[in-house]
Amino acid sequence: MMRLSCFCQHLSMDSAFKSPIFHPTASFSHSQVSFPFFSFQAQYLTLDKPPTILRCSNSSTISSTTNGNNNNMAGLPVKKKRKRYRKQYPGENEGITEEMRFVAMRLRNIKGKKVSSDCVSDSETDTENTPSDQEKEDDSETVKSDENGGDGEAETWSPTMEGFLKYLVDSKFVFNTIERIIDESDDVAYAYFRKTGLERSAGLSKDLEWFSQRDLVVPEPSNPGVSYVNYLEELAEKSAPLFLSHFYNIYFSHIAGGQVIARKLLEGTELEFYKWKGDVQESLKDVRKNLNMLGEHWSRDDRNKCLKEAAKSFKFLGQIVRLIIL
Repeated sequence: MMRLSCFCQHLSMDSAFKSPIFHPTASFSHSQVSFPFFSFQAQYLTLDKPPTILRCSNSSTISSTTNGNNNNMAGLPVKKKRKRYRKQYPGENEGITEEMRFVAMRLRNIKGKKVSSDCVSDSETDTENTPSDQEKEDDSETVKSDENGGDGEAETWSPTMEGFLKYLVDSKFVFNTIERIIDESDDVAYAYFRKTGLERSAGLSKDLEWFSQRDLVVPEPSNPGVSYVNYLEELAEKSAPLFLSHFYNIYFSHIAGGQVIARKLLEGTELEFYKWKGDVQESLKDVRKNLNMLGEHWSRDDRNKCLKEAAKSFKFLGQIVRLIIL
């Protein structure tokens, strides 16, 4: 009896560790895997077909390869579209003040019949920035007006004290206006040009007082000065870049010349109008730096308009300077 019991125990232990029994089927399906204590189902491929090996690949590689094959189906080389670059204005790399200097040089060369193709040609390859026919006509009228109304080299100058006083009065009217606009405006762009050291209205007030003490009649502002002031006030409300173009060129023109005529008429006496505190060139350099900094944020269209306003400023100033010989 004991032997029979041991034999049954031995048989049950062998069954417990017996390998699982698989029941294959003829197709891809479920099969029963049996163990003495538990069972589960598993999926497997049929034995009569070789297994299929699947490989993962980079989707971007596949798509790029497919696109490349589609683009080069004909085997032809792909031509890249050439980028069209706009021709730069003279001095554009250095800033808006340098561009305006080239405008001044161009006007001077036209008067002296020494026209440089680099300075005169402002045409661009980019049609978006090419001036219209009307703008070209306006520019030509500006040049003609400046040539007829400016201080051309071909004219014979005979300055008079009466005319010089008119020039000083109109100049004071203009400087008073631009300095008042700069000081009182809420436009943040104007804040960069306050107390530059170039201000002229205070010195002109002293000069006109000096003339009145010598029994010379100080006149009222004349038409050229009044017209320019009205234009500046209107421009300051409309566009800061355009007004600042006049602002810079007014000071630049005054620093560039005028002292010789004053000394000739006054027999060497130097007016406050031509005196500055500190180095005037350094003050002008700071103004130029700030204006170039602001100009970097202006569109090309705004810069083009500034160049046109520079030409207009020389026209207005030329009409005031001509008062000296009237």
